[in-house]
Amino acid sequence: MGKIQLKLSTTSPKSVEAHLLPEHNDTPPPTRKVGYLFQKNQWAVNFVGLMMGVGLIMCILFVYVYGRALFMFRGCSTVFPTKEEGSESFMNAEQTPEHPLHRWESSQYLSHQPNPERMRSYTNWVKYGSERKDCGVDCLFWEADDTLLSDEQQVLEGREPLPDPVRVQDDKQCSDISLSLRFDCLPGGTVDQTACESRGCCWLADEEVPQRKKPFPSPSLHHPSHGEPLEDIPLNIPYCFYPRDYDGYHFVNFSSDTYGNSGYLRRDTSSGYPHDIPLLKMEVFYETPTRIRVRIQDPSSPRWESPLPVISDVKLGAAVEPLYGIAVEEDDGAFVIFRRASSLPLFDTRNAAPLVYADQFLQLSTRLPSEYLYGLGEHLEGLLLDTFWKRRVLWNLDQIPEPGKNSYGSHPFYLSMEPDGNAHGVFLLNSNAMDIVLQPTPAATFRIIGGILDLYVFLGPTPNDVISQYTEVIGRPFLPPYWSLGYHQCKFGYKSLNKTKAVWQRTRDAGIPFDVQWNDIDYMEENKDFTYDLIHFRELPEFVQQLHEVGMHYVPIVDPGISASEPLHTYPPWDEGLALHVFVRNGSNMPFIGKVWNTVDTAWPDFTQPLSTYYWGRQLLRYHSWVEFDGAWIDMNEPSNFWSGSYDGCGDNNLEHPPFLPHVHGGILYYHTICMTARHYFGRHYSIHNLYGFTEAIATNKALQIIRGKRPFIISRSSFAGLGHYSGHWTGDIWSDWFNLWQSISGILNFNMFGIPMVGADICGFNGNATASLCLRWMQLGAFYPFSRNHNTDTAYDQDPVALGQDVVEASRKALEIRYHLLPYLYSLFFNAHLTGEPVARPLFFHFHKDERTYGIDTQFMWGSGLMIAPALKENVTEVKAYIPEGRWYDWYSKTIIEGKGSYKILAAPSDVIPLLIRGGTVMPVQVPAVTTTMSRKNDMGIIAALDESGHAAGEWFWDDGESLDTAENMNYTHVVFSAEPGNVSVNVTLAAYQEPANLGYFHILGVDGNVTAVYVDNKKVTFSYEDTTKVLSAVGLKKSLLVGFSISWE
Repeated sequence: MGKIQLKLSTTSPKSVEAHLLPEHNDTPPPTRKVGYLFQKNQWAVNFVGLMMGVGLIMCILFVYVYGRALFMFRGCSTVFPTKEEGSESFMNAEQTPEHPLHRWESSQYLSHQPNPERMRSYTNWVKYGSERKDCGVDCLFWEADDTLLSDEQQVLEGREPLPDPVRVQDDKQCSDISLSLRFDCLPGGTVDQTACESRGCCWLADEEVPQRKKPFPSPSLHHPSHGEPLEDIPLNIPYCFYPRDYDGYHFVNFSSDTYGNSGYLRRDTSSGYPHDIPLLKMEVFYETPTRIRVRIQDPSSPRWESPLPVISDVKLGAAVEPLYGIAVEEDDGAFVIFRRASSLPLFDTRNAAPLVYADQFLQLSTRLPSEYLYGLGEHLEGLLLDTFWKRRVLWNLDQIPEPGKNSYGSHPFYLSMEPDGNAHGVFLLNSNAMDIVLQPTPAATFRIIGGILDLYVFLGPTPNDVISQYTEVIGRPFLPPYWSLGYHQCKFGYKSLNKTKAVWQRTRDAGIPFDVQWNDIDYMEENKDFTYDLIHFRELPEFVQQLHEVGMHYVPIVDPGISASEPLHTYPPWDEGLALHVFVRNGSNMPFIGKVWNTVDTAWPDFTQPLSTYYWGRQLLRYHSWVEFDGAWIDMNEPSNFWSGSYDGCGDNNLEHPPFLPHVHGGILYYHTICMTARHYFGRHYSIHNLYGFTEAIATNKALQIIRGKRPFIISRSSFAGLGHYSGHWTGDIWSDWFNLWQSISGILNFNMFGIPMVGADICGFNGNATASLCLRWMQLGAFYPFSRNHNTDTAYDQDPVALGQDVVEASRKALEIRYHLLPYLYSLFFNAHLTGEPVARPLFFHFHKDERTYGIDTQFMWGSGLMIAPALKENVTEVKAYIPEGRWYDWYSKTIIEGKGSYKILAAPSDVIPLLIRGGTVMPVQVPAVTTTMSRKNDMGIIAALDESGHAAGEWFWDDGESLDTAENMNYTHVVFSAEPGNVSVNVTLAAYQEPANLGYFHILGVDGNVTAVYVDNKKVTFSYEDTTKVLSAVGLKKSLLVGFSISWE
C-alpha cells in the first residue's frame, strides 16, 4: 500500500498551509464583522453577497419543488431548515424500532471491525508523538496511508449458524432457582415463553415481588426534582432465566505458561444472538503482584479493541508472589479469580450468567463478595451502588443528569469491598455501549454490543491501593497548573463583555478570592468556534490582558462542532478541515453533517485522523494569537447532536439498530448524536463513540502544550477511562436543587475513583434558578470541590455570590478564604495523585475501610487523609449530624479536640460555616490567603500539625513554579516531608530542585499536652503562645526557609 507522508518545515509555520490549505488572512479586522474575522476588498464582498442572494433564491425554489434540501458539497446549504426538538420528523427519528434478532441477512450485515494498523499508528502517536515540539503545531501529525478517502462499505462474512440449544427437559433444572439467582436469558427485545425456551432457558412467570433482606445502607437525603426517585424501583425480575446446566462454552486445552495461563473456549450450540463465535482464545497475564489481566477474544478474526487509554507495556512474567490465583471449571467455561491469603473469590463467573460471545453481544457475569459496590459511572445515583435489581448504562449522551439515565461519561470500572474490609477493583476495557445489571445475589452482569473482553482485576488491598493500581493502567492524573486550584466563575448568557466585566469586577470588589474568568458560547460570533463577537465582545483581547496583569486567568468554551455552512474562504476551521479531510465522514465519503449550536449545520473533526491534531492546533493557535486564553473548556463532545443522526436520521442496519440494544435514554444509539455508521479513520462511530471526547481532549492537550509552552488546563464534559491523564471534568448541566447539591458529593468522589481528580459540579447548579439559601450552602461545598466553578444557564438569574446578597457573599468569601489557606495542601494532594494515582477527594471508607458504617456515607468526604468536609445539605439548618470515625479529630475553627468514637455527632453549622475537621496524625502545609493564587504564592507559608493520641503526625508538601511542563518527570520541584513526635516536628527536605524562596511564617501544633515553657526553631528560641484549654501551640512572625531542613521543638 502506498504511503503519504507530509514533510513539514521546522522553521515555517506555513509549511503545510502553503501546499494543502486555502489561503486566509489570519488578522482579525479592527471594525467590521464579516464572516470569520475575514475581510476582502469591498467589490469582492459585494460580489459574494450578490452570489449568495442568487443562491438563496435558487435554494428556496429547489426546496419548494422537491420538498426538502439534500446535502451536497456546500450547494444550497445556507437555507437548510433547522430541526427543533418536538418536530414530527425529529420525534419519528427517536422512536424505538422493532429489532427482530435475525433481521439482517449476512450480505446486509455491516462490519464494525477496525483497521488494526491505523489503530496502532494512532496509539503509538498518542504515546510518543508529543515528544517532538521543535516545529510547533506543524509536528502534530503522524503518517497516513492513501486509503484514507477510499474505504469501501464492508460487510461481515456470514458464519455458519450453530445448532439450536436443547430445550429444558426437566422442571427441576429451573424450579429451585431463587429470584436472586435468576440471570436473565432474554435481555431486551420481546419477552415470551417461546423465544425463551428456544434458547434452552427456563420460563417461570412468577409474580412474586422481591423484597430487600435489609435496608439499603445509603438512604436518600432528598428526592430529585426531575427524573425518577432513587427508591426501590427494581428491574423486571427475569421470567426467562438460565437453567443450572446451561450448555454454553467449555474449556479446551487450558494450561499454564511463563506469563500466566492460556487456553480455548468452545461452544456447540447457539446463544440466540447472530454470529456466535464458536471458538475463543483466553489468555491470563500475571502482570504485577496486585494485577491480573484476562483477555478473551476471537483467534480467527480481529475485533475492535479500544485504543484508549494507552496501556503501558508490561514485562511478561513480571509478577512475583502474586496476591491472586485463578481457577477454571472446564465443563462450563467458568473461571474464578481469588485472593490467595483468604481464598475469597473476587471475580467469580461460576453459577452466574454464562459467557456469551457473539458478534454484537458479549456477556460476562460475576458473583460479588459483598453488596458494597462503587463506580460504573457516569450516573446520578449516589456513591454506593444499589445491587437490588438495578441497571447501569454506559453510553455517552448529552442529557441533563437525572437518575436512571445514561450520562456524559462511560467508566466500566468498579471497586468492591470485601467482608474483611479489604478492597479490590475490576476494569473491563471496552468502549462499546453496555448495560451492567446488578442483582441481590449479589452479582454484576456486563452486556456489551461489540469489542472484546479485556478484564483487569486489582487486588488492593486498601481502596487507595486499588485506585493507584487502576491509574497505573489507565494513566496517572495530569498535574494541574497552580492557578486552576483557585475559584472560577462563568455564566452562559453574559451576552456582552460589559456584563462579563461587571460581574468580574463586583466579585473582586466583594473581596471574594477569585482566579479564573470563563465565557460560554455567547462570546462567539454566531456560535462559531475560534471566533469572538466583534460587536458585543469587541475588546475581549484587552480584557484578557487585564486579567493577566492582575494575576488572573481566562478560559473560553470550545465545542468540537464546526459550522459547516460558511461560504468558502470565509471561515478557516471549515475550509481547512475540508482541505485536510479531517471531518468524520458519512457513507458517501463526505463530511457527516448534523446540527449543534451553529446557525445552520455542523461537521465534527475526526480526532483519530492523522492530520486532525495539526488541524485542531492550527485553529487554537490562530485564536490564541488574538485572545491569549489560558485553558480550554471542551463541551458538547459526546458528541452532542441536536438532530438524532443526520437530517434524515440514520440507516436501517445492524449498527444503527443492533440485535441487542442497551437501555439507552432515547431508545436508539444515535439519539442526540451522530450515526453509528459514520466513519472515523480507523473504525465506525459504533465503537468510537464513547472515546470521541477523549480523543478531543488528547488533541487539545497536545496543542496547548505547544501553543502556551505551559501545563494545559482542560475541562471536558465527555469522559472515558483514562481521560484524567489529559483533562479534568465537570458534571454537566445539573439542576439547581438540594438533591443535586447532595448528589454532587458522590459525583466528585466517583470521578476521583475514575482517575479524574480535577472535577467539580456547577456550583449552585446549572439549570433552573438557585435560591439564595441553596447557593449559600453550595458555595460553601463548592469551595471544597477539587475544581471550583460557579456556572449557570442563560435562562436563569445571575447566581454569582454578589447577585444573591450579602449573606451569600460573606459565606462564599469565608469558605473560599479557607480553600486558599489550604492551597499548598490541596496542590500537594494533586501532586501526589499525579505520582501515585491516589485520589484527592476521597470517601470516608477509603481511610476507614475496616469500619462498615462508613461504606454508605455520601454526605461527608475527605481531602486526602487529613481533612473531613461535612457540609450542610438541607435548607434552614444550623447544625450537621456527621459520622466521626474512631480517632482524634480537631475542629477547624476552634481547634478543639473531638474524640471520634465511630458514631454520629452534632456539629455547629450556622449560615456562614461549613463544618471541617482535621484528622489527628496530619501535618498540613498552608499559606496566608490572598484574593488570587498568584498573590497567595507570595505570602508566608504555615504548618498545621494535628497530633494523634500518641503525639505523632505526618505530612508532605510539593512546591514548584505551578505551571511548567513535566515538572514531576524532570524532578524540578521541591519536596518536604513533615513528621511529628512528642515534643518535636521535623522538616525534612527530600528534594530542593525548585529554589524560589518559600519561608515558614507561622505554625499551629494541635493537641500539645502539658504546660509549654519554651519553643525552638532550628535550635533557636522563638516567641510562642499556648492555649491550655484547646492545647494549641502557636508561633508567628517566623522567617525560616523551607528549602532546607530544620526542626521545631518544645519543652
